[in-house]
Amino acid sequence: MDTYTADKTRYDEMPYRFLGRTGLKVPAVSLGLWHNFGGTAAFETARAMVCKAFDLGITYFDLANNYGVPAGSAEESFGRIMQKDLARHRNEMIITTKAGHRMWEGPYGIGGSRKYLISSLDQSLAKMHIDYVDIFFSHVFDDTTPLEETLGALDTLVKQGKALYIGVSTGYNHERMQRVVKILEGLGTPCAVNMGGYNMFSRGLENGLQDFLHDNGIGCLAFSPLAQGLLTDKLLSGDAVGSRAAEVASAVCGGEDIRIVIDRLQKLTAIAQRRGQSLSQLAICWVLRSGKVQSAIIGARNVDQLAENAAAIKNLALSAEEITEIDAILAK
Repeated sequence: MDTYTADKTRYDEMPYRFLGRTGLKVPAVSLGLWHNFGGTAAFETARAMVCKAFDLGITYFDLANNYGVPAGSAEESFGRIMQKDLARHRNEMIITTKAGHRMWEGPYGIGGSRKYLISSLDQSLAKMHIDYVDIFFSHVFDDTTPLEETLGALDTLVKQGKALYIGVSTGYNHERMQRVVKILEGLGTPCAVNMGGYNMFSRGLENGLQDFLHDNGIGCLAFSPLAQGLLTDKLLSGDAVGSRAAEVASAVCGGEDIRIVIDRLQKLTAIAQRRGQSLSQLAICWVLRSGKVQSAIIGARNVDQLAENAAAIKNLALSAEEITEIDAILAK
């Protein structure tokens, strides 16, 4: 890949939505760097995907301190891409990271303590060669640390200028979010966003959380909109029964018989084809259908897969009839 020059038409097609009641707009499709970035991934492929994403109007880049193999290497690769290609576009980008999972040895390398969160973000900023992140997340709820301490650390990082907004992710359910809102009201730094796994087969966000976020002006982002690759044509090409992909698919669907899962995928694919879309594009449209989720965070193996999934934005609207038909297919 030669010297990168951003596409001048990059903002022509991508829709942007306000993240809750903040003034921050996020693209309908964002890029997650959990897989296929970091030390064991081909750097030039990762570089090409990040630059292609930016050319497509994807301004949101989702990272965490433990992403990549080895852990932390995704941030290092992203930092190289920033230095080489995108530093001059920093003001056009939303760069996020998280901390919570195990990152280094000893008692201070995991959890939600003030020491771990602040130390982790300092390391992340150094790896990515940036002065601040746009959103810093508590990656996972830690019931061994007082929630006041975890949220207080996030508040401190905003007041230090190292993060512009704060968010929470895994484990911050409806009940816990009520406490989050109350604590942060007292600190004066609101929670901007909750990020959760959400797709046609994993609908936990609908158990009161999605409505609570909407009613309280908190943004909502969905990771794994393709259900770890289940909502693609992977299981529809060849004999999937008994394969490793089938085992993963069955686990995602709560142990359901793989033949039933494949039948549902075939019916969903038929709807997608009527719309002139791939199954993965339909899955992204479904996640965004109500407006209560502002962005779907996709992963990709290569530039072509990234471009195909991002093309879901060309036909985002689902009719009431299509939503009803999809719900009937998914009903157990």
